[in-house]
Amino acid sequence: MEQQLNTTVRRKRHLSGTVTSVSGAKSVIVAVARRFEHPVFHKYITEVKKYMAHDEHAKAAVGDHVIIEESRPLSAKKRWRIVTGAKAGA
Repeated sequence: MEQQLNTTVRRKRHLSGTVTSVSGAKSVIVAVARRFEHPVFHKYITEVKKYMAHDEHAKAAVGDHVIIEESRPLSAKKRWRIVTGAKAGA
């Protein structure tokens, strides 16, 4: 009798943000902003969180808008990689 394995594919999260720093040969820091309404005061707050991402081809520059996706741990701090990028002037 064959057992059927229950394999589920986990969808990777995607975030979009702006490159704030090029910190190494293949590493960038991406600032991702998120807006939400305060639960008590009902004002909108912008919260910015920074993620270290892997840039395989080292094409991202400061000010570029990029999309990052989750990946396996690539270093002590890198858990994201760049999927697509648009130039700041374009």
